[in-house]
Amino acid sequence: MALLLRFLLLCGIVGFTRSLSITTPEQMIEKAKGETAYLPCKFTLSPEDQGPLDIEWLISPADNQKVDQVIILYSGDKIYDDYYPDLKGRVHFTSNDLKSGDASINVTNLQLSDIGTYQCKVKKAPGVANKKIQLVVLVKPSGTRCYVDGSEEIGSDFKLKCEPKEGSLPLQYEWQKLSDSQKMPTSWLAEMTLSVISVKNASSEYSGTYSCTVRNRVGSDQCLLRLNVVPPSNKAGLIAGAIIGTLLALVLIGLIIFCCHKKRREEKYEKEVHHDIREDVPPPKSRTSTARSYIGSNHSSLGSMSPSNMEGYSKTQYNQVPSEDFERTPQSPTLPPAKFEYPYKTDGITVV
Repeated sequence: MALLLRFLLLCGIVGFTRSLSITTPEQMIEKAKGETAYLPCKFTLSPEDQGPLDIEWLISPADNQKVDQVIILYSGDKIYDDYYPDLKGRVHFTSNDLKSGDASINVTNLQLSDIGTYQCKVKKAPGVANKKIQLVVLVKPSGTRCYVDGSEEIGSDFKLKCEPKEGSLPLQYEWQKLSDSQKMPTSWLAEMTLSVISVKNASSEYSGTYSCTVRNRVGSDQCLLRLNVVPPSNKAGLIAGAIIGTLLALVLIGLIIFCCHKKRREEKYEKEVHHDIREDVPPPKSRTSTARSYIGSNHSSLGSMSPSNMEGYSKTQYNQVPSEDFERTPQSPTLPPAKFEYPYKTDGITVV
């Protein structure tokens, strides 16, 4: 019977449609980094498809430097999702019953490395079918910063800048004035959709709060800017004040350095005076020995003195000792007791 149907098909007598088919059309999907991408793959079977069901998802990386690699597989009623390290733990089938005709997958926490062409293959002998889906991962604008580049003075030229920290191209910009008349100056209208607005000959009417919105295909971000156009400042006075202040600071620093250096020199000089011993100056004479030698030279005459005039003689002699030997209070010298012989009479004769 099968041979007959095949013969009739080849002859064009009987029309025959392919048994297994994927109904999901090929498409391109754009998602933001960090989001989840849903990749659909719906298929239908016919009674002629009697073989085991195999479902296979492959990726062709965008750099074209790697061959197609399997990222998830269903075969023999089991799921295998550890083929591709970059997507490990981030790719899952959406259906719990793949035999129902839904082989769609989710790719979570999208990264820029996930960009590429994904292919869904469904096999159930004798039927085979496949479809491709292109996945594009974009980065939302974020960290947008608004600022003024230049001097915000009347009559001056400056620029209003709007710069996102990150964001996939192409980016679109939109400026708005949020305060006062909420009308942008006429000269700015041509630049309202650019990242930079060039301001010429500024006036006080330009003052106010402005917003800049940055958009791409997957998201947007906004920043605010407060513009305050003021009269020109006295730049000459500011420059002169800055110069004078700098000179005063230098003078003060010089005085501090000079004082510290002088103090160190004084301390060094005092230390040298206290510890330097001059070798060419002889040591001072011993005052005690001088006094003793002087007293000793006159000691021999004491033996012949009588007790009556001894006191007067001692005072006279001690007063003649040179005063320079007694600059400090001398210690009283210890003299040996003098031996005196007193005259006495015996038998009417005086004995000395």
